[in-house]
Amino acid sequence: MEKVLNPWRALGALCLGFFMILLDMTIVSVANVAIMNDLRTDINNVIWVTSAYLLAYAVPLLITGRLGDRFGPKNIYLGGLVLFTIASLFCGLSQNIEMLITARVFQGFGAAMMTPQPMAVITRIFPPDKRGAAMGLWGSVAGVASLVGPIAGGLLVDGPGWQWIFYVNVPVGLIAFGMAWIFVPALETHEHRFDFLGIALSAIGLFCLVFGLQEGNNYDWSAGIWLLIAFGVAVLIAFIWYQSRVKTEPLLPLSLFKERNFSLANVGITAMAFAITAMFLPAMFYAQAVRGFSPTKSAFLFAPMAIVTGVLAPFVGKLVDKTHPRIIPAVGFASFSISLVWFAAVMQTDTEIWKYMAPIVLMGVGNACIWAPLAATATHDLPPMQAGAGAGVYNTTRQVGSVLGSAAVAALIVSRLSAHGIDGGAAEGQTGALPPFVREAFNSALAESLLLPAGVLVIGFIASMLFASTRRPQELPKPVEDVAVPAA
Repeated sequence: MEKVLNPWRALGALCLGFFMILLDMTIVSVANVAIMNDLRTDINNVIWVTSAYLLAYAVPLLITGRLGDRFGPKNIYLGGLVLFTIASLFCGLSQNIEMLITARVFQGFGAAMMTPQPMAVITRIFPPDKRGAAMGLWGSVAGVASLVGPIAGGLLVDGPGWQWIFYVNVPVGLIAFGMAWIFVPALETHEHRFDFLGIALSAIGLFCLVFGLQEGNNYDWSAGIWLLIAFGVAVLIAFIWYQSRVKTEPLLPLSLFKERNFSLANVGITAMAFAITAMFLPAMFYAQAVRGFSPTKSAFLFAPMAIVTGVLAPFVGKLVDKTHPRIIPAVGFASFSISLVWFAAVMQTDTEIWKYMAPIVLMGVGNACIWAPLAATATHDLPPMQAGAGAGVYNTTRQVGSVLGSAAVAALIVSRLSAHGIDGGAAEGQTGALPPFVREAFNSALAESLLLPAGVLVIGFIASMLFASTRRPQELPKPVEDVAVPAA
């Protein structure tokens, strides 16, 4: 056995798996048109390739965060990594849209097992005054993944085919498993009683709510869909009421929300996740369907955003520990919202590429100022014993935001297409740019849909402005200093 003397190597190992999850999400956004054409499906079905993943990702997060507390974040992380990697292989082998969507569900389950664990580990092995820098590294990984994902996706789709956007996860997953096995510490576990009724209520409520929102447009927002959504909301209300009555160990410790910054950070990350998911769908359809760009060229269009995010994130992380928690996220939300309105304003069927560069760079500034600072603020004042639960709640709200963003923008795009006289399946079977007679209307619908995430980001700005000063390091519980890992 050996002692962990430097927590950064453990974080580095976890970041590789986190990188793979983000790589997969950004790669798929570039491949939507290719998948739609190859599997001979329409825009509503291809959206489910992302939505099914996000649904399976969001529903279990409250549970997997607690599983990390009970069985160790390392063990749950490794299990999720294995599931994610195997599911990626089956995604690439898919011969029809149904098989692909099913494999994406299992990918989502694997990602749900992995996602809460890095935040829990950071909270437990880094002192509060170093967590901002740790989250800065975490944020820079997001920036690099958002750059590498679309570009790698474009090259793979234009080269060997869209299947390889999933095959690439297999070698990355094997390397990530080996690194996590060696470097991630086996942290102390806590004996938790599992709240099985709470698990059932949260899973049923989230599933009904999210599924209803995602499928509403396909069923023309029928009475049955609204009943399903209402039932999901009612079950979630019952879940929260039940959690308030549990005297031992609730699945969702409502005491977490007594921390003002934790509550506000959850509002902020929900808004950000909504916006980033809702932005990429119309942006990529614009680049490929309206402008006729290849997947690679579409990806390079947004490369400046990712470069700026990756460069700024480490510096922003260091500033987080030295500034009031409201300043950096507020700048980020304002920048991102302005950039989306700006981008939508210049979206035309023949706009010169250089006109997009300024708003895209501003998106990168906003990105760097939101992800890591929000995560650092959310976890700063949490005690180590609640690290897993806090990470589970935070990541659940983030994923619910992503699902809501995916569902809302899909419904809005179809609605705006209809308003412009175009059927939602107009792009089905098209390779490259749309015919001229639908291009203008399609462009207008996509530009109008970008105003939705821009407006939602205002909610994140308001939440950030309400952050309180964090407690001083000496007022907080000490992190784990010496934890054992298997000898390499």
